[in-house]
Amino acid sequence: MGRYTCSFLVSVPSDHLQPLLVELLQDYQLDIQYQTSDYIIAREFPGNVSFSKLVTVEVLIDKSKSTETETRMSIVIKNEELPLQVDNYCRQMFESIKQAIETSRHWHLIESLAG
Repeated sequence: MGRYTCSFLVSVPSDHLQPLLVELLQDYQLDIQYQTSDYIIAREFPGNVSFSKLVTVEVLIDKSKSTETETRMSIVIKNEELPLQVDNYCRQMFESIKQAIETSRHWHLIESLAG
């Protein structure tokens, strides 16, 4: 199973972050399966890759440590594919989504910690 994680600290209030993240995930053709004010699960639509490669993205917005101007969030990107190669499909999706978060025009990235 491929599994990649990263934490971010961004300069945006937590109330504004969730809808922006939903939009960002939908830009990657991900279907929002579940969402609350501090948690999002999105999954790739079947059809473009085999079922074992379908990526699931989980986003946790840490409201307990949020301030009026900064919010910490964590992402987990995973699939059922065995990561036999370093540059596997799940890793490619992780790097792409991570870069989109880091360069988004909707907030300023303060910190990014890959796990």
